[in-house]
Amino acid sequence: MSGGVFVTGTDTGCGKTFVAQAVLRHLRAQGVRAVGFKPVAAGAEWCDGQLQNDDALTLRVASDRELPYEAVNPYCFEPPIAPHLAAAAQGVEISAQSILAALDALRLSHDFVVVEGAGGWLVPLSASLDVAGLAGLLDLPVLLVVGLRLGCLNHALLSERAICDSGARLIGWVGSQVEPGMACLNENVATLVERIGVPCLGVLTHPDSSGRLLPARPLTLAGL
Repeated sequence: MSGGVFVTGTDTGCGKTFVAQAVLRHLRAQGVRAVGFKPVAAGAEWCDGQLQNDDALTLRVASDRELPYEAVNPYCFEPPIAPHLAAAAQGVEISAQSILAALDALRLSHDFVVVEGAGGWLVPLSASLDVAGLAGLLDLPVLLVVGLRLGCLNHALLSERAICDSGARLIGWVGSQVEPGMACLNENVATLVERIGVPCLGVLTHPDSSGRLLPARPLTLAGL
């Protein structure tokens, strides 16, 4: 297996890192040299003399903890705000070419790169670049993570439309239960399966879920 996938989501906090981590573990268990990549992260703390983001650290541990932190997350900003605002406050311009170079460096020693976006599909990264544009430049198939909570139907269907309208290749979606006690969990999943035009590759329930997901939908990566 070679290549990669771009993991985007319906919004912030929808479970992109949770799903990206699961993808990495699945691939590595099959002997694939897979690595996680978080090009841009906003919301970080100082550790060992550098800013580090929890999502990027999660991907690093799930793939190759020996990698330098900056190899996994080249753009890291302290305030948990929109990336273009965090970058502007630091006087930094997020460069697509720098991200491409970092991705190429990871590909030299890995077969598969799981790239996690920032926020949702249309989040701005700079005056001339957003997540959709970055995904297009990276030329990777897209996996949509749907945060399963109230409002997810509209968010998921709008995201699907925006991804497809951009010309990106949407290969599937994964549900990630954000609300432990989400009402009508199974009915919402069924509606998404019916209305989204690409396969459901799995549904990951919240560890404290009070509802039972029927039928069980473990993560499958047949489309990668």
